This record gives sequence, C-alpha cells and structure tokens, in this order.
Amino acid sequence: MTSATLACVTLLARFDRARGGLAGDVALYGLSALFALITALNSTLLPHRAWGAIAAWGYLAAFLLTVGQLVLRRPVLRMATTWTVWGAVALLPLLVQSVQRAGGRTDRAQEEVLVAEHMGERLAHTGTPYLGPEAIGALPPGEQLLGYAPYQPGMAVFGLPRAAFGDAWTTDARLWFALVTAAALVFSVRLIAPELRGPGLRGAGLVRAVQFATVLPICALTLATGGDDLPVLALCLLALALCPSGRFAAAGLAVGAAAALKLFALPVVAVLAVLAFATGNLRRFLPGAVGLPVLALLPAFLVDGDAFLENVIRFPLGHGIVTSPAQSPFPGYLIAQAVPGGRYLAAGLLVAAALLIAVLLVRRPPTTAAAAARFCGWGLLTAILLMPTTRFGYLLYPLALLAWSAGLTFSRPTGTTPPSGDPALYR
Repeated sequence: MTSATLACVTLLARFDRARGGLAGDVALYGLSALFALITALNSTLLPHRAWGAIAAWGYLAAFLLTVGQLVLRRPVLRMATTWTVWGAVALLPLLVQSVQRAGGRTDRAQEEVLVAEHMGERLAHTGTPYLGPEAIGALPPGEQLLGYAPYQPGMAVFGLPRAAFGDAWTTDARLWFALVTAAALVFSVRLIAPELRGPGLRGAGLVRAVQFATVLPICALTLATGGDDLPVLALCLLALALCPSGRFAAAGLAVGAAAALKLFALPVVAVLAVLAFATGNLRRFLPGAVGLPVLALLPAFLVDGDAFLENVIRFPLGHGIVTSPAQSPFPGYLIAQAVPGGRYLAAGLLVAAALLIAVLLVRRPPTTAAAAARFCGWGLLTAILLMPTTRFGYLLYPLALLAWSAGLTFSRPTGTTPPSGDPALYR
C-alpha cells in the first residue's frame, strides 16, 4: 500500500469515527436521499422509481435527525436509528409494492421475484424448480428469459407460499426474503453486541456494518424490488458472526443454507472452511456447510439433471438459449465485449485471480472471523469485477462483508476451544 493510499484510508477512517460515527451517518443518509431522489425521477425501471419515491423521504428524515444530533453533540441510539431507517427505506416500500402488485399492478416487482415464485410452483407440481432446455425453447421468445431460474434449488422455498395460497401480498416472495434477512441480521447483532460493551467506538464498527447490510441504497433497493440476494448475504453474515464464539456447527448450517439458495455463497463456504480447518473446527463445520446444499440439490438433480445444468451452469456462463441481461460495465464485461476473444481472456483473468486467492488462503489462512470476512469481501469484489456477465447490484456482497469485518474486529478471537470461564459464551 502506497503512502498516498494509506493516507486516504486513514483520513476516511478518522471521518468515519468523527463525533461518535455521526459524521459518517450524515454523509450516508444525505447521499442516500440524493440517490433515492434521482432514482425516483430518472430510473427506467418502474419498481426502482416506486422505491425511490418512498425511500427518499425516509433517508431525508434520517439525515435531518442525524444532523440535529451532530449539532447538539448527542449521539442517541445509532443502532436503533439504523433499524428504524431500514424499515422506512426498505420494508415500507416492499410492503407498498407487494400490496399494489396483489391489487393488479404488473410493474411492482423485478424479474427475480417472478423467477423465485415460478420455481416454487414448479417444485410443487413437478418435483424440480427448473425447466429443461426443450421446455424453455418452446416458450414464446419474449418469455424464454423468465423460463430460466439461475439459482440453487433452495430458492424455490420462497415461492412455495404463492404456489400454496395463490396471489396475495402475503405470498409475495419479497416478504419472505425480508423475514429471513431480518431474522439472520438481528440474531447476528445479538451474537456480536455483548462483546462490544465498553468505550463507544468499540460498537461503531458494528453499527456501520449493519448499515451496509440494510440502509445502504444498494441493499434497501434490492430488498424492496427484487430481494433474492439479501437472505443469501444475511445468512453469510450470520455464519461469520457465529464463528468467534466457536459455534462452527451452526455457522456451517447458516452458510450451507445460503449456498443452497445461490452459488454466490460458495466462496464464503470455502473461506470459512479454511478458517474452520485453521482453528480445528472443520469436522463440526462441514456437515452443514456441504450437506445442506447437497440435500437441496439432490432431488432436483435426480428428477431432471439436464434442467439443473441448463439453468444453473450453462445460462450464467452464456451458453443458454437466451443471453443473460446482467451486463454492468465492469472490467470483465468490457474486456469480453471489446477485445477479440475477450470472453476467454476475462475468464482466464477470473481463474487467475481465483488461484491467487487460493494460494493466499493456503499460505496465510484466516484465524479470525474478521480476517475471513475480509478474504470473502475482497475475493467477491475481484470476481464481480472480472466476471464477463455480472450486475452492479452484486456489489452489495463485498461491501457488506468488508464492513462486517470491522464489526467483528472487537469480538472474541476465534479459537479451537472457547474459554469456559466466560459466561457470555453460553447465553
């Protein structure tokens, strides 16, 4: 790291801690209000515009409240404020859009919601959440994209309420995404917070970490309009929060559940497996981390293995009947589009980066949950930037994981055997 880069990082860290974190809160809520307003006025996606029209007011109220606290120099319950703002900028827009959609509006959900609900319907009726290539090819050209379900079979669970009880706001998949997300995040905070009693700055990292998983616009917007990435992220964060107290069996179940929903969780599984091995907890970690994804995959693969390969492997790699619309202008996409043989070059760079990270994991394995979170964050950021087909919204994973590492910094070091003299371990 150069001296200029180090100076910038130091300056940002000082700003983030200024006035007990309130200066950073003012910047976060102010910029978020501006982002929501611009989204409401200019987005070409109608669910996004509807989100911005509501969220802008929530962010503005949080901005004014925080400015008042900053002027009075009285930081009050920053964590409670974060949860309240999340309700205003994510959960409220989600509920409004779900009710409007149940009332007949067809422009109040992104395709991810429909895909998850279709997966639940197919699972209930055919035993697999996937359509095979022949069935997708038989669809009208305008419907073939929605015929794909590029998720793990576990994502179908969120579509089962609609399959069982029909169209209603209570069966909207986003509502169930939000419930799982909220439960995982609240449990994570309850695990970490007792370790942070003491000076105010010790808990500042946890507040910022929660903000980056909830009120950050990329997360709030995603949950309100699509939502499928948030339970995956929250379960990964929960797995990391369980590690410092030695709960590796539970951590394996949490990250295994995430991997049963989406392949994006697999790098987190790999990093946590290295952490578990380095601390002597691998045998407790692996059954849940590997067993849950396999149990979710096996029935669908036995019913129609080719359908699984078409949806989860071929389509994301660009070999499906239609092309994925995930085309954010990151380096991997630009290389794939602008350079002869660019798709292979981008894939080669991605593989090279993965090998480098693997070497670093072997030579310098993480021994704390905070270090594991940093490995996950930087690794996923590298992958997202180099993937030939990706989305801007996927950045919520590395941003939240890197912020989460700061929240875990002051928690108990991960060890092979928790100290029995600390009663907090057994609450």
